[in-house]
Amino acid sequence: MASDTADNAVAPSTGSNQNVPDTDVRAFEDVRPRLFGLAYRMLGSVAEAEDVVQDAWVRWQGTDRRAVRNPAAFLTTTTTRLAINASTSAHARRETYLGPWLPEPVDTSADPALGAERAEALETAVLLLLEKLGPAERAAYVLREAFGYSFREIAEVLGLTEVNARQVARRAREHLASARSVPASPARRRRLVESFAAAARAGDLDGLERLLVDDVVVRPDGGGEVHASRLELVGVARTMTFLDNVLRKYWHHSTFRTVEVNGGAGLLVATADGVPQALVTLDGSQRGIEHVYIVVSPSKLRRFTATG
Repeated sequence: MASDTADNAVAPSTGSNQNVPDTDVRAFEDVRPRLFGLAYRMLGSVAEAEDVVQDAWVRWQGTDRRAVRNPAAFLTTTTTRLAINASTSAHARRETYLGPWLPEPVDTSADPALGAERAEALETAVLLLLEKLGPAERAAYVLREAFGYSFREIAEVLGLTEVNARQVARRAREHLASARSVPASPARRRRLVESFAAAARAGDLDGLERLLVDDVVVRPDGGGEVHASRLELVGVARTMTFLDNVLRKYWHHSTFRTVEVNGGAGLLVATADGVPQALVTLDGSQRGIEHVYIVVSPSKLRRFTATG
């Protein structure tokens, strides 16, 4: 998967080519799912990832495609660099975000190609940790851990030496490993979600509390669109007060359904008439649930339905 030159990737010709041959359209469409998956992991937003992929298409239209030896490598390089540029403005917007920010959840049952690559780099907990890395480190991690790129290929995409690419990817991996407990297996995480759902459905606060570690953290994301806590909640006592309040006031008549989200199990909470209210994902270890991520922002739930 040898990449094309940096100049080809980021500086296509400015001429417009609206009559793209079918073979070149197919070359783009063949890698579009991967381009979206790359941009989404970099940005944590479906709309922003779609914008990056569209920009990559415009670059593909405008470049001299006859000089491109490897369309997939060219488009990956282009998309990565566009995502790096977009991440700067995205980070600035999150500085003024109302309350805690969470990545927009994606329904990977509806888009299996997104979760087909290595799933870990799609988890909510990992996407949040990636936000703390510099753009180049984030790109190196995603290319390596999600898509299995070699260090030579990462170096070509990022315009680094292979030695530097290896160092950047290693730093990113070590940063994520040091900031997170050893995660539970996918099977155990699913069991935690199902147990959480059963306890929430029954209003069993004692059952919920037994699932939590002492220093559990709840991160709600309302985005200023609906009422939600604008602070993270730390510890069992505050978490249980929060969950008790939510279950009694907002989810008393709700339905709870396990769904596939970001490559793993999540909990979709909906009103009795089927309107999604929240998407809950959990980050757990062998100790139990360490993080509860609750998206209640309607704009981030619009791709989910209460039935499936």
